[in-house]
Amino acid sequence: MTVTAQMVRELRDRTSAGMLDCKKALEENSGDFDKAIDWLRQKGLSKAAKKAGRTAAEGLVYSYIHGEGRIGVLLEVNSETDFVARNEAFKGFANDIAMHIAASNPMAVSENEIPAEKIEKERVVLRATNLESGKKPEMVDKIVDGQIKKWLAESCLLSQKYVKNPDITVADHLQNTIAHIGENIVIRRFVRYELGEGVEKEQKNFADEVAAQLKQ
Repeated sequence: MTVTAQMVRELRDRTSAGMLDCKKALEENSGDFDKAIDWLRQKGLSKAAKKAGRTAAEGLVYSYIHGEGRIGVLLEVNSETDFVARNEAFKGFANDIAMHIAASNPMAVSENEIPAEKIEKERVVLRATNLESGKKPEMVDKIVDGQIKKWLAESCLLSQKYVKNPDITVADHLQNTIAHIGENIVIRRFVRYELGEGVEKEQKNFADEVAAQLKQ
């Protein structure tokens, strides 16, 4: 496919790599942005990727409350320096991520934080469901592998579609922010509370309400 100047600029904005390197990355990967980003990282050409290896021990704990106290999020985001932690762009990023967590209710920051036993439990349930629905036994494991991959992507913060721009993931938004700010940033941990969670009662799905507001 033809690699346009707009595509090159977009990749450069997302990675801070050089224009010629971005053009070559897109050409080598048939215009696939995700593969082009991986290609740049492998070649050591993505400045954001280089920054990602640096220690981030400063930052802030950010609190976000939505819906008159219906949903609350506590989020720790780390930066390399206290100076950046006080930066408005950094604080804005923390706010965006906290709002995303309120709306999307992820299970963990990344896949490696989900216990193996929880994944196995989900696999057992999915396998039984597929067999019950009449799927051929010899095909079930392959089907379940795909379902587990999709479930993890939907459950982990970094791989979720970013609610303010579903064309990218939260990980993409993180990389864009690293490139913009010029320091490594790490989403360390979070906790999300929803009023009445775990209590049997009829209540509105406030997470859907948050997501709807963010898309306005």
